[in-house]
Amino acid sequence: MYSMNDIRRGLKIEFKGDPYEVIEFLHVKPGKGQAFVRTKLKNLITGAVLEHTFRTSDKIPPASLEEKEMQFLYRDGEQYYFMDMETYDQIFLLADQIEYERQFLKENTIVKVLFYKGKPISIELPKHVELQVVETEPGVKGDTVSGGSKPAVLETGATIQVPLFINEGDVVKVDTRTGEYLERV
Repeated sequence: MYSMNDIRRGLKIEFKGDPYEVIEFLHVKPGKGQAFVRTKLKNLITGAVLEHTFRTSDKIPPASLEEKEMQFLYRDGEQYYFMDMETYDQIFLLADQIEYERQFLKENTIVKVLFYKGKPISIELPKHVELQVVETEPGVKGDTVSGGSKPAVLETGATIQVPLFINEGDVVKVDTRTGEYLERV
């Protein structure tokens, strides 16, 4: 069981029968009365965010989550298929379960799949991925009015801002947490 002193960002807890991740928290000590902890929790299954206030004496159980490294194989309509690297078992996640992550998901990428009570609920991408630029306007020499960046469409369909010197066919490194361009590979 976690006490309120253990609360931190990214902590995964079980709350009202579902797994939640702590997004924000604030320890409040009013002048009068008992201290409390105000939190923002994200449901790991539905993605819904809720606010809840805990008393400092409350205890919360950890979520019974399991993480496995798996390889992304392919997409079939709204289903994304992953393979366990040890047992070769395959599972799938629906597109709405990995709404943000799928824009950086390329075949054969190794990801961490999060399971709750044996059922896959989400994935965690590597911090950086290398993707090819399939569509972008050619950069005009000396054009710095736009702040030195332009939109580019990547092989997975994601659109990011890249520097003017990036051309179609270039491979770029992208930060999957922020969706920002890092460097040309």
